Amino acid sequence: MVECVPNFSEGRNAATVDSLERAIGSVPGTMVLHRTSDIDHNRSVITFAGEARSVAESAFRAAAAAQQLIDLRSHSGVHPRVGALDVLPFVPLEGSTLGDCIELAHETGERIWRKLGIPVYFYEAAAHRPERRKLEDVRRGQFEGLREMALVDESRKPDIGGPSLHPSAGAVIVGARKFLIAFNINLQTEDLRVAQEIARRIRASSGGLPAVKALGLALPSRGLVQVSMNLTDFEETGLDTVYETVARLAAERGVAVEESELIGLMPRQAIERAAAGFLKLGTFDGQRVVENWLEALRIRRA
Repeated sequence: MVECVPNFSEGRNAATVDSLERAIGSVPGTMVLHRTSDIDHNRSVITFAGEARSVAESAFRAAAAAQQLIDLRSHSGVHPRVGALDVLPFVPLEGSTLGDCIELAHETGERIWRKLGIPVYFYEAAAHRPERRKLEDVRRGQFEGLREMALVDESRKPDIGGPSLHPSAGAVIVGARKFLIAFNINLQTEDLRVAQEIARRIRASSGGLPAVKALGLALPSRGLVQVSMNLTDFEETGLDTVYETVARLAAERGVAVEESELIGLMPRQAIERAAAGFLKLGTFDGQRVVENWLEALRIRRA
């Protein structure tokens, strides 16, 4: 079993996102698990899973559909992006390994370039170069900047294809990684500096919380700002720690939390650990959850 979590540069046209979801779900053996869209980000995330070969086929069909339906030359949104299908990560689930997902990422990336003519960058565990492991480093400059830099700067050229990006579809960033939690906290202010300052304070690259990536973004349709985060290791820094830290830093600036958002899915263990943290249950573990015992019992009886 493998999970795939493509991020598309379209979050306002529901009919387009419906078509992308249908393309993914058209492959036998693939199940669409979740979908979320945001009009300010102008971005959608569709989570699906299944047997490895089915997931790889769905991923390719997602890239082909995005190429037909999304034109980056007329796209705008607050979230960084370089492609119509912007990011395509493969994640190991039951019975698969990160090595399996690296192989799927490389095979799918090769096929996207060969069949669709869309250049590909590889990131995280699938990266060909150490300086491309971090997604934010690959995506620096976004579509408008990268399409110029890739022509003149060897270090910014795609790993496969190019050097020119596709005129309308840009490039696809394909990767293999462990489970990541995309978690946003929206603040009751329109002052973007507040979100940006908090994001800088908490992100690991600035000396903040380990395994946390963060951006400060505006949400003009809601009159709010957002601390948009990726938690790359929830066992190292949990949801409870992130929420409490952001809420405290916001309160220091006279700002309250409006709400938090989960993008896509999270492991059961992550919410269990967060609940234990909030409730200060120092001796808590997953063996204290009755559903975990029932599931173990069902497996034992099978």
